[in-house]
Amino acid sequence: MAAADRLPVAAAAGSPCSTATPGCTEWVAIGGGPARSMIYRTYSLDTRNDNIRRAVIMVHGTNRNADHYFTTVTAAAFLAGALEDTVVISPRLTACNDKLEPNEVGWSCTGDSWRSGGMAATHPELSSFDFMDEIVKKLGKKSVFPNLKAIVVTGHSAGGQFVARYQMSNRVHDSIGTPMSYVVANPSSYAWPSATRPLPADDATPENAKGAWETDKPHTKFGYGAYDASACPNYDRWPAGLQNRTTGYTAKISDDVLKKQLVSRTTTYLLGQVDTLPLGGFDSSCPAMAQGATRRARARRS
Repeated sequence: MAAADRLPVAAAAGSPCSTATPGCTEWVAIGGGPARSMIYRTYSLDTRNDNIRRAVIMVHGTNRNADHYFTTVTAAAFLAGALEDTVVISPRLTACNDKLEPNEVGWSCTGDSWRSGGMAATHPELSSFDFMDEIVKKLGKKSVFPNLKAIVVTGHSAGGQFVARYQMSNRVHDSIGTPMSYVVANPSSYAWPSATRPLPADDATPENAKGAWETDKPHTKFGYGAYDASACPNYDRWPAGLQNRTTGYTAKISDDVLKKQLVSRTTTYLLGQVDTLPLGGFDSSCPAMAQGATRRARARRS
């Protein structure tokens, strides 16, 4: 029996499962099954636990190393003295050429990909955001987590892209019955809600953006205007903008609804002071570069 197919050892209430091993994983059925995806978690999502007050769902980056992210966030919960009343979850979004277990869903790495709610390569009726919806709905079951008071969905880098777009589009936020919030950290691009873009002047010039790490002074002098699309005709297409959303999770959601949800849902944006170099899976495509020369610049101007 493959390691990923072994039955997970259910963590008893008050005893968190805190290692990135098969015993701390479980499968989540998507679309009613048999399609499924795996998560790491400190407590079972199917076993009643009266102790849990908070849930943190951490989405991995472009390397799809959910085990590392699980270890990091579990360590943070330990340092915060929160392991006993917080369930930490790290979903594994398999994509590209990842080896899949039977019935495991695999998503695309390009276009409307796993980062933006794109449809699965193996199960074209399912999107990556459907997977997150299923996790959230499990947390919302009062028969399992009767005292859960808050759900935080967070992600870093490519995971930050996922969370930024999930925040503005998901259909469970208002129906789950538990307050949800979002933390977006250092994504390489955003879904811009309008066709305008930052003008390459003042703090928005590439030179100033790349040198931003040399000073603690915030860059705030930005201007916005029409973008010259002659060199980048697809600059405003999803997932960089709201246009051409013909497939995927967001296809049937209007622009107005996405914009309303973007500004109304509690969200914290984190950006690195020295995140000004094209490293770590940096998106240098023309739609991304239209948003700024660096990750930090894109976050400042979004």
